[in-house]
Amino acid sequence: MKDRKLLNVELGRLTPEEYRTQRPQSGIVLVLDNVRSAHNVGSAFRTADAFGVDKVYLGGICPVPPSPELHKVALGAEESVPSEHVEDVVDLVHRLQADGYKVISVEQTVHSVKLDAFEPVEGQRYALVFGNEVAGVQQEVVDASDFSLEIPQQGTKHSLNVSVSVGVVLWGVTRK
Repeated sequence: MKDRKLLNVELGRLTPEEYRTQRPQSGIVLVLDNVRSAHNVGSAFRTADAFGVDKVYLGGICPVPPSPELHKVALGAEESVPSEHVEDVVDLVHRLQADGYKVISVEQTVHSVKLDAFEPVEGQRYALVFGNEVAGVQQEVVDASDFSLEIPQQGTKHSLNVSVSVGVVLWGVTRK
């Protein structure tokens, strides 16, 4: 039996307006902490759209829409996934916690929880914080977070590209 790729019109995807107004909330938001590359931010938007993320917070030096470079990678996902720029990510962490989110820094720390061991609590809302391409999540943000989540790795490198990490973590969190 031969398999046939589906056409885009057969996928039954939401329009950007439907995504913003009709899609059930997932309870997951992304926080990008000083991610400097528009390509990485665009990729985060596209991945956020794919996994039904409610909002993307762009902290500090993150490029913000509208941006041709960001749009090139996001392919319009920056129009479907709501976003907000914030100057101070620590203040945002406190605001999200006050709103009932568990804030999770995706970072390698002394007490980080491995992604494959993490069990999301049904009904709990989560804010997933991803850090700068070189420095990672700011220590002050890690300190303010409820806990840290780590992607298990087996190779010689100690990190993944931030946009890859967004995909891996969202897959791990939403599939459970």
